[in-house]
Amino acid sequence: MNELLTPAEMYRADALAVKAGVPSLTLMENAGRAVAEEIVRRYGARPALVACGPGNNGGDGFVVARYLKAWGWKVRVGLLSERAKLAGDAAAMAAKWDDVIKTGIETEGAELIVDALFGAGMSRDFPAALAGAINEAGVPVVAIDVPSGLDGATGFPRGSSVNANLTVTFFRKKPGHVLLPGRSLCGETVVADIGIPASVLGEIAPALVENSRPVLPQPSPSEHKYARGHAVVVSGGPLNTGAARLAAVAALRTGAGLVTLSGTREALLVHAAHVTAIMLSDLELPQLLRDKRKNAVCIGPAMGIGPETHAKVHAVLESGAAAVLDADALTSFADDPVALFSAISGRAVVITPHEGEFLRLFRDLPPASEAKHERARKAAKRSGAVVVLKGADTVIAAPDGRAAINANAPSSLATAGSGDVLAGMVTGLLAQGMGAYEAACAAVWLHGEAAYRHGPQGLTAETLLEWVGKAR
Repeated sequence: MNELLTPAEMYRADALAVKAGVPSLTLMENAGRAVAEEIVRRYGARPALVACGPGNNGGDGFVVARYLKAWGWKVRVGLLSERAKLAGDAAAMAAKWDDVIKTGIETEGAELIVDALFGAGMSRDFPAALAGAINEAGVPVVAIDVPSGLDGATGFPRGSSVNANLTVTFFRKKPGHVLLPGRSLCGETVVADIGIPASVLGEIAPALVENSRPVLPQPSPSEHKYARGHAVVVSGGPLNTGAARLAAVAALRTGAGLVTLSGTREALLVHAAHVTAIMLSDLELPQLLRDKRKNAVCIGPAMGIGPETHAKVHAVLESGAAAVLDADALTSFADDPVALFSAISGRAVVITPHEGEFLRLFRDLPPASEAKHERARKAAKRSGAVVVLKGADTVIAAPDGRAAINANAPSSLATAGSGDVLAGMVTGLLAQGMGAYEAACAAVWLHGEAAYRHGPQGLTAETLLEWVGKAR
């Protein structure tokens, strides 16, 4: 159930369910009851305000109010519009409410607020005064579908937004539930089954998912180490070896059969004091990579920016090995990203930029321009690489349009070197034969899981490595 549906795709899912014989009123009844059940599962009976809007989100709210009242709660309903303006299923559910419907939203006296004002497809800005009244009431807020004002397609508020403690959505999550700041505005998000058959997904064919626990390569008892791949990590100079070493250890702990650090003799002497299972090579990259058993390469961490790194990136890409381009390998092409994209064309390449590095390559795709996953998709199509656009809501996008949003990364991962560990993890999975998109998705999820297992206190890139293998 990790597919993510845009609001437009969710409307289509509703329509397909009705076409398949599930009445729309049944869907609304099931939705409202599901919300009411999640409320009573968490909160004791208390005076509740159900704030209803003029559309189907408001219709869901009338159902919630009916069930809560039947279960002994003191409930009042506030309607944002006049009752006479209600239509369709919302009007039908309002007719089943056997109590007062007050025009306007008054939060005073409520000890819980149900936000049934507007759903994920809201097409205009949500008023700041109304959002403020709900957010400042100082009581739990339960949102139906999404907090009102949150764009379910982008994760951005439209104007202002309600800030919910609990959000109950239906059938599948939307991008806005997992992208930031939407994820934070939703609080806990619960997906309820309201009777939409899963078969509708076959016709919708969603290309966006929430990243989830991966299926990883499992070596057979008869395999030798070369069957698990040989990863190469290109090192920076003698005073800049740490980042490459983090990546190399991560590749090994992620399951690569062998890992070699490549660099100058001076740099390798530093590495030699720190590593044991990882091999060292001072061969020039073209010569080193003639050995086709070396099938995945990570280049960029602490490499330095300039012509030397530029040339080494080309050598890696020309070798035919799968490649992870990170950090300085990307910034070295900031003045001519087209040259990098031309070299990538047709190859198994993953690029792992944070927002600053992303903008150096894709200057026309700033953060505020559109949803993060759409920016990453455009970048992947343009570059020919799988793009890992890092952050607390990392997006992984493939040139063919597939994309995943990751939601399991704790804030403690914002620490020096954690990106180098991630680059090494992707490389280790590529070495084992995973496809570029699959390896990137798996590494990002495992990276977040390792950080969670470590715990929030004292996480460094070095201590993160201790948990990388355990996260499998």
